Formats: sequence, C-alpha cells, structure tokens
Amino acid sequence: MSDESDFEPVPGLPEVLPAGERMLWQGAPQPWALALTAFRVRAVAIYFAALMAWRAFTTIVDGGSWRAGLEDAVGLAPLAAGALAILSVIAYLSARTTLYTITDRRIVMRYGMALPLTMNIPFKSIEAASVTHHRDGTGDIALSVRDEERIGYLILWPHARPWRYARPEPSLRGLGDVDAVASLLSQALASHVGLQSAPASLSSAQQQATPHGAAVTAS
Repeated sequence: MSDESDFEPVPGLPEVLPAGERMLWQGAPQPWALALTAFRVRAVAIYFAALMAWRAFTTIVDGGSWRAGLEDAVGLAPLAAGALAILSVIAYLSARTTLYTITDRRIVMRYGMALPLTMNIPFKSIEAASVTHHRDGTGDIALSVRDEERIGYLILWPHARPWRYARPEPSLRGLGDVDAVASLLSQALASHVGLQSAPASLSSAQQQATPHGAAVTAS
C-alpha cells in the first residue's frame, strides 16, 4: 500500500505552507483509542458477551445441560472475534491514514482510507473548542465552527464529536498527548487574536479565550 505522504508536498498538507505560516504540531490518533471511542470495540464486545450469556441461559432454561448451554454460547465466539477483528483493523487503518496539523493560522485534518480528504479549519472559523479525556489517558479536541463552515457528520466521521449530528464538530481524536496539544492550540488561538498570554494547560475545566470570545473547555 502506498503512503499518502508520497503524493503530498508536505506530509499531511495539500501544499507547501505559505510564506510566514509556521507548523506548530503534527500528530495522529492512537489506533486503540480510535477503536474504543470511535468504533466502539468495547461496546461491541459487551454486546456479544451478553448475547452469548443469553444464548446459554435460554438453552439451559429449555431443558438443556450446562454443557449444551456453554457449547451454544461458544458457537457465537467466531462471529464475535470476526466482528472485533474487522473493527480493530479498520480503526488501525483509519489512524494510520490520518494526520492532524496545527499551524499558527489553522488546523488541517488529512484523513480517509480509500479516498484521502483534507480539511482546512482557519482559526477565524473556530467559535469554541473542548477537550475530552478518556480513561486510557488519551483524549479528543472538538472544534465548534461557524455554520457556513460546517461539514456533514458522515463526511467527518470518525473525526467528529460523537452524537453531534445536527451541528457536527470536527475533532482531533485519540490523541496520546491531548493536554500538550490543547495547551499549544490555546496559545496559538490567543496569539492569533493578539492576546498577550494564554493558559498553559487545558487539563481543568477552566475557560479560555478563543477568536470569537467563546470558551475552550475541558472535561
């Protein structure tokens, strides 16, 4: 498989940055984090576990032996393993073909397995941003953008904030260093509007300024 960067003048970017624009950070989702939070591998595993338990229970209630119930339940194991394997592989490929870039003027998201897409999000289009921390130590940064800049949920997915279908929010998903990236983004946004300083961390629920006076929050 060819790498998307083979066809890009700069990895993750559709063209060389204009004079005066600086790249501040580049990164990609952690595959396992993407599998858990976007592809819901844990929820699928729980679903199949419950289905297997129910199948064993109904077999025993209908007069079967414990062994028969166990055999009926185990019969679903290949299906469960196959579903989890497929989702995990897709999550891995999605993470591998994704690259997030933050410059001092915009955020660029390059993603897509079969058909790579590049999304430019200028700082002036960002109304607010929020950070979500996951139990595995990774996190997401969701961006609320102006209505005229909004893109459909299905086009964004899996790089969209979950459950925000009516007002999709592009998201940097599964970041291993989410607090450091959030701090860098906060400072870049502050510098963009000419603020003198910006908070050093987004690890608390403290509100911070964005280009339109909205709030960057963390949870």
